[in-house]
Amino acid sequence: MVYNGENEIEKTIQSIVNQSYRKIEYIIVDGASKDKTMEIVKRYETQIDKCISESDKNLYDAMNKGITLATGDYIWFMNSGDEIWNYKTVEKIFSRNVTADVFYGETMLVDETGKELGTRSNLSTHKLPKALTWKKMNKGMVVQHQSFIVRRAIVEQYDMQYRWAADIDWVIRCLKAAKEVHNVENILSRFLTNRVLGKFYSGGSSTKYLYTSLRERFVIFTRHYGLISNIFSHISICFNALLTAIRPSK
Repeated sequence: MVYNGENEIEKTIQSIVNQSYRKIEYIIVDGASKDKTMEIVKRYETQIDKCISESDKNLYDAMNKGITLATGDYIWFMNSGDEIWNYKTVEKIFSRNVTADVFYGETMLVDETGKELGTRSNLSTHKLPKALTWKKMNKGMVVQHQSFIVRRAIVEQYDMQYRWAADIDWVIRCLKAAKEVHNVENILSRFLTNRVLGKFYSGGSSTKYLYTSLRERFVIFTRHYGLISNIFSHISICFNALLTAIRPSK
């Protein structure tokens, strides 16, 4: 997924086309970029299976287009500026397990210069679970979608009624549908972030619209976990945040 990504798109492309695993269907969905993004994409056109460039409603609309175009066994989203961890990552995943419905792993956060800032688990209160289930998502986005690979047969479209938090609803629904979820126990991706990192880092475009995102998440969590459970989860999150805030520094 890309829009006006001339400064970041090439490293994303290279991280995919240079994979040692060759059975990759590579699809680029561009939101009608007005910069040189498509000029860069055309340099790699022989290594890209499908590419569309047209206006979309938002990121989730673009991701739905990608789902519709995909014909491979698994779907893995990378936004412009993000990268697969290294050139053997995909090969290692599928040399060990070809039966899982979901593969997931850790994410390395990087700044615009490419400097590694640390893994998402180390920089966030949302730690990556050893065993990920849909019930583990009840307190937040514990896995980055750049490190979340799903069998296409169980994938549904992103729910467009959610403008900023459709990603967490989508991940929950994928996990509900999955019979086997496999932790690769390794870093799967580099995630480009130019946002302030801290205790309440959430990632994604939703950080720009925090309050709207939080309202949407409350609706999503109530839908999946029930109102009472959702209220208690939020009380627990607020209580833990308060304890962290008042704990004296060492």
